[in-house]
Order: sequence, then C-alpha cells, then structure tokens
Amino acid sequence: FLMAGSWDGNSDLCAQSDDSYLRIEPIYDAFLCPLTKQVMHDPVTLENGQTFEREAIEKWFRECRESRRRPVCPLTLRELRSTELSPSIALRHTIEEWNARNEAAKLDMARKSLSLSSSESDILQALKFVQNLCINNHSNKHVVRDADLMPMIVDVLKSSSRRVRCTALETLRIVVEGDSDNKEIMAEGDTVRTIVKFLSHEQSKEREEGVSLLHELSKSERLCKKIGSVNGAVLILVGMANSNSESLLTVEMADRTLENLAQCENNVRQMAENGRLQPLLTLLLEGSPETKLSMAAILGELVLNNEVKVFVARTVAFSLINLMEHSDMPAREAALKAINQISSDETSAKILIEAGILPPLVKDLFTVGANQLPMRLKEVSATILANVVNSGHDFDSVPVGPNYLTLVSEEIIHNLLHLINNTGPAIESRLLQVLVGLTNSPATVSSVVSAIKSSGAAISLVQFIEAPQTDLRVASVRLLQNLSPHMGPELAGCLRGPAGQLSSLIRLILENVVVTEEQAAAVGFLADLSERDSGLTRQMLYEGAFPLFVSRIIRIRQGETRRNRFMTPYLEGLVKVLASITFALSEESGAAHALCREYNLASLFIDLLQANGLDNLQIVSAMALENLSQESKNLTQLLEFPAPAFCASIFPCLSKQPVITGLCPIHRGICSLRETFCLLEGQAVDKLVAVLDHTNDKVVEASLAALATLLDDGVDIEQGVRVLLDTEGVKPILDLLVGKRTENLRRRAIWTVERLLRSEEIAYEVAGDPNISTALVDAFQHGDYRTKQIAERALKHVDKIPNFSAVFPNINMG
Repeated sequence: FLMAGSWDGNSDLCAQSDDSYLRIEPIYDAFLCPLTKQVMHDPVTLENGQTFEREAIEKWFRECRESRRRPVCPLTLRELRSTELSPSIALRHTIEEWNARNEAAKLDMARKSLSLSSSESDILQALKFVQNLCINNHSNKHVVRDADLMPMIVDVLKSSSRRVRCTALETLRIVVEGDSDNKEIMAEGDTVRTIVKFLSHEQSKEREEGVSLLHELSKSERLCKKIGSVNGAVLILVGMANSNSESLLTVEMADRTLENLAQCENNVRQMAENGRLQPLLTLLLEGSPETKLSMAAILGELVLNNEVKVFVARTVAFSLINLMEHSDMPAREAALKAINQISSDETSAKILIEAGILPPLVKDLFTVGANQLPMRLKEVSATILANVVNSGHDFDSVPVGPNYLTLVSEEIIHNLLHLINNTGPAIESRLLQVLVGLTNSPATVSSVVSAIKSSGAAISLVQFIEAPQTDLRVASVRLLQNLSPHMGPELAGCLRGPAGQLSSLIRLILENVVVTEEQAAAVGFLADLSERDSGLTRQMLYEGAFPLFVSRIIRIRQGETRRNRFMTPYLEGLVKVLASITFALSEESGAAHALCREYNLASLFIDLLQANGLDNLQIVSAMALENLSQESKNLTQLLEFPAPAFCASIFPCLSKQPVITGLCPIHRGICSLRETFCLLEGQAVDKLVAVLDHTNDKVVEASLAALATLLDDGVDIEQGVRVLLDTEGVKPILDLLVGKRTENLRRRAIWTVERLLRSEEIAYEVAGDPNISTALVDAFQHGDYRTKQIAERALKHVDKIPNFSAVFPNINMG
C-alpha cells in the first residue's frame, strides 16, 4: 500500500514535516484506479476481474472505438468479449468509509493548524485542504460549516503573512460560493468589516481577493445590507470600479459587486452620494411607484456637480416632471426637490425647459385652493423657476399656460408681482430673481418693464431696499439696477419720495467693511440713476452723501478694504456716483463747486484715470475731468488793469501793460487744480494723452473729450494747441482721425483736429499727409450735417477747399 504523505492523500502535494500527519490511514492499491492513479469514486469491474474508475474506463473504450480497435483491457491488453461494466459496490463503500475516516482526521488536523500560533506552511496546507474539499464535492461545504472551520479561517485573516491572508480570502470565497448557509455565517460579527478593510490594502492581490469575496457575498440580500452598512465600503468599491490603475479583474469584480448591492435602497443612496448615479436613475425610471418616490426623495437630498446635473436631467427629466404632476403630495414634494437640485446648472435648466417644466411650475405657483402647494413647496417651485429663468433661454416663445401665455406675458408678470407682495420673504426673493433673469435679457426686458409700469409696482419694488432679509434686498436691488435704464425717472422719483429709500440705499452701500454682492448691486443701481436724474444728485448733495463716497473711495485706493470679487464693480459704482456731482456744476447754488473744491475731486479723478485695467473707472474719471475742465474758464480769476492815464495818450510808452507771470496761458488768469479745476495746472494733460492709445474706444473717447476742453470756445485755443504739442498729444489725436474707430470717436476726433489745424504750423505739416486728407474728405462726403461742416473747415485749413470768405471778405457765404 501507499502511505499518505499529504493532506489529500496525493503524493504530488507538499509532504508534512509533522509526524502526526502519518496517523492518517494509508491508501491501499485496491483504492487506486490503474489509469488515473487516483482514489476511485465509482469503481467498476470488467469481465476479466480488473477494476477501474468508471469515467476512466469509459474513456478508454471510447478511444478504442474511435481508432477502430477491438476493446482490450488496459492492464492485460487482452481482447475483451464484452465492455459491460459491473459496479464494485463493496469496494465503493469501503473507499467511502476510508474517505470519511481520512476526512475526519484531516478536518481535525485542519482545526489544529488554523491558528495564528501555527506555522505559515501548516496554515497554508490547512487552507488548501479546505479548498480542495469544497471543490471536489460541493456537499462538503456543509462539512466545513459543521466543523466550525469558517470562524477559524476568518481569524487567520489577521496573520502577518500576506500569503496566508490572500489564501484565507480565496478559501472563504470557495467555501461560500453557491452556499447560502455559509454566507449567513459570514454575516455574523465583524467579518464583513474585516474583509472590506482588505480593499484598502497596498497589495493588489489582497484587494483582488477581497473584492472577489465581497462579490460572492453580495449575492445575498442580507449581506448586501451588511456590506453597505460598513462605513466607507460603497465609497471604496465605487473608487475601485472607476479606477484606471487596478487590474481588470478587480475593476470587474467591484462593478459587479455594486450591481448586486443596488438591490438595497440605502446602498443606492450611498452610491449616488459617491458619484454612481445610474442605479438610482434606473430605479427612478423603472421602479414601482413607491420606489420612484423613494429615489426622487434621495435625489433631492444629493449635492451634485454641474456635469452630473446635466446627466441626470437628460436621463430622468421627463420622469421627474411626470412625478411632479402627481396628485399625491409626497410625490410632488420629492419631484420638486429633485428638480431643484439639477435646475441650478444652465445646461440642465435648458433640458428641463425643453422637457416641459414651465407649465406645471407656473401652475403650482399660481394655484390656490384645495390643490395648492404648501408655502414651503411653493418656495421650492419659485427657486426652480428662478434657476431656469437665469439659464438665458428665449422665454418669450415658450408657452406656460393657455392662450399662448409666456413668462413675459402681462398677465403672468402681474401674477408674479402679486405673489411678490403677498407671500413670505423666501418666496419673494426667489420671484424677484425670476424678474432679474427676465430683465437680464434684451429680448424680454421691455415686456417686463411694460408690465411693471402698467401694474404700478415700482414703488413696492423700491421698498424692498429696506427689507431686513439680505437675499430679498440683493434680489430687489439687482432687479432695480436692470430696470433703471428703462424706467429711471419713475425709480428715481420713488427714491426721492418721503419714504426715505434713498437714505436706506446709501446706508446699505456704505455699511460693511468687506464689500458684498448686495453693496455692489446697490451702488451700481444708484450710479445708473444718478447719471440720468439731476434731482437725485441734488438730494444726495443735500443729505451729505458725497463726502462719505469720497472717503470710501480713498480707503479702497489705499488698500484699507479687503479685496474680493465684488470690489471692482463696487468701486466703479462709487466713482460713477461721485462723478454725477460734476454734471451739476452749472447750477446756480454753488454747492457742487464747493464740494468739488473742498475734497479736491479733480485730483482724485486724475488719480483714478491712471487705474490701468479698470476701463470703466478710466471712462468715468475722464468724463468727470471733462465736466470740471469746462468750468475752468468760468472760474479763472482774470486780472483787471486800470485804464491808461492822460499822460499815456501823449507818451504811448507809458500805456504798456505790466507783465505778470504765473497766469494760466489757456484761461488767461489765475488757475489751480483745486479751485478752478484747471487740467494744465493739475498736470493732467500728459496723463490724458497717455490714455489715447488705449484699446477700449470708450476710454479713448472720454479722454479725448477732456483734452478737447483745452481747445474750446472761451479759452486761448492757440495756447491749448501749444500745450498739446508740448505734451506730444497732437500726433495721437491725428492718428485717431485716420484709424478705423467708432463713429462717435471719429466725430470727436474731427472736431479736435479742426481746432488743431487752426495753427498754421500744424496745418502746414498736415497738408502733405494724404491719410489725414483722405479721412477729412471722407468725413466731408459721408458724415452727418454737423460733421460735414467741421470737416469742411478743416479742409480749408489745409487748402484742400478754397476759403472764399478770405478772398471775398464782404460776401456772406451763408
């Protein structure tokens, strides 16, 4: 007989060093098939008395037939009369009894070896035995269970040997494969948590074995819940399924495990929270009504990035809208909250609009009575509407109700305005945001303005400036800013009224040290209005607002205010409001002049003119300097000389006026930047010239307009030309005439060039420049009436058109 030297009785496995293994019963030759050399499971006997494994001898006879040979005995090679096989029942029973005794002995050895105190080789041999036991006969899995080997295998997962840990994971997978009872055992205690930990191990083999075991366990619904309850398990599996660095097998196992886990709603929630949304969306599309409701509720609680919002909208927009129109209030609530989550992205909002979100949304907002939404859900509806409106869609063509009503129909706007004045602050702010979105678009703003005017709602909209809720104030101010270009007089009148909203608006603009979105919008609104309404400027002057604006501007310029994304529009608005005082200089009260002198605003605007990169600041500053400079000729103190004495008529040498130095050559008197706003005295000319090469035509136009005040009627034009020559400003102005710029800039350049050409020196040099001549001829031929007149005078200066009035001075050329 052959002595057993291994766990399964086969000599080709590693021999055991422990003598105790020799107590396993030996293998007798009669138990071995002569063909396979393996212990027989179904022994059969031939007519000559030789015994073989049934499967092996049947294969032998089949090969004989296929090779057209007579059947012979594999051992004796003698021809057989018959291939009939007789079962060796007694031998089979003997082998089975022998196997049972050996398996019992081996199980006992395995129990002793499956301990952390055993050697690595003993543990590995024991694990391999358990594997072979289960692979050879599926029914043996209950033997492993009954022998309480599974907890022992779980225990050796704590081994310091990576080979042992990997083999233990592999063994557990084989033991539980297709056996629900064994899987139930795995659900007990912290076993699943221990297995999940292997997914984070550095060794890829351990991760691979761990996820393969989890995949097998996930076929049990109870274990699906158990796996999902382990903190981080779903997140790790999602990461593995999306990994580019894991093996293909690991990625596949993780993906298939997640598919199994999706049978539990809590797992679906976790997957969605960690970026795997497809299981949730599939259930939302295909699940029962209860499941759809549950999935919509989960979706409404998620925080999604914009890319995912678009994917969700494309997949389930129609389903969510259908659910939203359900008569059941919980279903409507879940759908609204889910739609709210995905509506904040511009692309997903457009998908919702195309899917038909607007009609039911508007209906929900306006419906009163038995089927009306509670206020908390109307707030959600209003939020969704605000989100989709701010997507920039063409809302004047999308029907939202019967008779082709659209969002900008007068009836709809009136209803929105009614809700704004008769609901809570949260809904009011959202509906104001709807109007903000509609007035952001040039295509729909006029319809909204018309409806607001017809409803007389301007006063109530302005009153929201004083609302205690920040969101409500921000939305109202942004709306008012959009409305100001279209209904400035009405809004300015409301601000100037006895209710005192102007004071509230000013306090709002100045109240915080850190600039907020609300303040930036508020000062922008006030800037737009004050530019158009001198009465508003007078009231701000009367209430002492301008010194506060000056102080805030200086603090910002000195870096005393923390910068953020709202700082630039806020500063631009402040400067624009401050500049409005320069449009009130012609008033007789003199208060505007006094304020400009007291705070040296001309100097401040010169400083702001140099704010490179802030085009709007440069534009407004140049415009303010133009207004201030135009006043210089009226403010300059002219010296009065006494009339010549009698002797002077006899002796002409005595009539010569005294020479006085320090006079302004342009304004012919005593000038200063602070008192008379003189650009020359303030050394602003070279700074304005420097801006003429700006890429923004509006900046250039404003700068040129300020420089043109040096050549205006009422000043010494010849000296103005001399100043521009000295500051190298003539060539840039001539270049503007030749350049292909805007029509307004070209008209301004033609006027300025005509004044420059009154200098014979400049006219002589320009006469030979064909580009300038061509530009002047083009303006003369194609300009408006005023431009043609100016261009004609300029052409006369360079002798391109005869100056008949000079030849025939007494002829009126009319």
